Amino acid sequence: MSRLIIVSNRVMAPSAAACPGGLASGLLDALHQVGGIWFGWNGKVDESTAALERQHAGNITFVTTSFTPRQYQQYYCRFANGVLWPSFHYRTDLAHYDRQDYEGYRRVNEMLALKLKPLLQDDDVLWVQDYHLIPFATACRQLGVHNRIGFFLHIPFPCVEVARTIPMHQALFGCLADYDLVGFQTASDQQAFLDHARRFGSPGATPTTGVYPIGIQPQAFTKMAEAHVAERSLLNSADRHHGRQAILGIDRLDYSKGLHERFQAYEQLLDRYPKHHRRVQFIQIAPITRQDIDYYRHIHERLNTLTGRINGRFGDLDWLPLRYINQGYTRDSLAGLMRQARVGFVTPLRDGMNLVAKEYVAAQSEQDPGVLILSSFAGAAHELSAALIVNPYDRSDVSAALNRALTMPLEERQERHRAMMVALNRTTIDRWHSRFLSDLNIAHLAHANMR
Repeated sequence: MSRLIIVSNRVMAPSAAACPGGLASGLLDALHQVGGIWFGWNGKVDESTAALERQHAGNITFVTTSFTPRQYQQYYCRFANGVLWPSFHYRTDLAHYDRQDYEGYRRVNEMLALKLKPLLQDDDVLWVQDYHLIPFATACRQLGVHNRIGFFLHIPFPCVEVARTIPMHQALFGCLADYDLVGFQTASDQQAFLDHARRFGSPGATPTTGVYPIGIQPQAFTKMAEAHVAERSLLNSADRHHGRQAILGIDRLDYSKGLHERFQAYEQLLDRYPKHHRRVQFIQIAPITRQDIDYYRHIHERLNTLTGRINGRFGDLDWLPLRYINQGYTRDSLAGLMRQARVGFVTPLRDGMNLVAKEYVAAQSEQDPGVLILSSFAGAAHELSAALIVNPYDRSDVSAALNRALTMPLEERQERHRAMMVALNRTTIDRWHSRFLSDLNIAHLAHANMR
């Protein structure tokens, strides 16, 4: 049986495999089924990158390398996260392009391909993950690798007018033609790529594409939430005594998550609907993961200022309207917290899928479920239409949705929850990887017959 080779920017440590996140769980499950390698960066930055580190867990080998300071800055900080991330999330004002950074990005992809090639067997299947590794297949093909290679984009693909603001967009996105299959989260992402390929691609060089929405394991997550609901209290004893309801947001600290707009919408809820004063508390969990990039420090400072303003305006001795927390929690703890929240607040300005939205739904009690408020610009909105879908740029729309969620009758909450659980069970994480890998085999055979 063919081995599976997962290639990603970061490799999950084997020690974390006992309780991985939703996506990592899906990749691990795919690897466990056939055995293989998880290959990529180990998170270390030092001058020596020659040696590969290997760790084994069952039939999986975790193979990692470090980056030099220059590689880390050019490839990771300045091009992947300084150009591609903001551009793909429609924040071209934050993208700062430098040709040397682009060349550094390509060199790291070439270095990774060179290090992986000696580990490959002829029938291995390569599955490359996300925007950090767009040129990876090109680097492999130039080394004579003829294996099946698929690529999956976890973030949105921008419309053609935004994509073309990246100076090297033709060469960069042209590299996707060296993959046998390119997967997207939504049909609109796929269409955006095809529009770009038709306008700027070489004739006959468009890869096979498909739509593969990432899911979770709903039943497993529900059981996790049930098992850990008593582990931590989302509201303290005083809040529970006063019958307060919790609004919960869980996001990595990033400008794409719309946290500033979310805080302002909550402030407008308290302004326009005073009946919720002392009856609700908003808890936003947002761990800081990119402290070495200046803009993320600025986001944190702005949110601290806004938190102080909201609590200063509306708070009282026995009521703190907003809690903004930068601490990280384990996945099982978060599942238990989600189950306690009356409202799941998921309003990114642009997002590939947003698994937190799906996890919040799965965490709820069937008898007394909470309400999901979901941005129309999250990939999950294509599936979870029974959520309260909002425009995150419209504070009035979001604050009205908050009011509706907090006052929604039990019967309607149950009906919406049932509909969303049907959607979750239709597109599980297992179905995601099995569909992609099956289609990759078909696409590779079709391309082989054409060559």
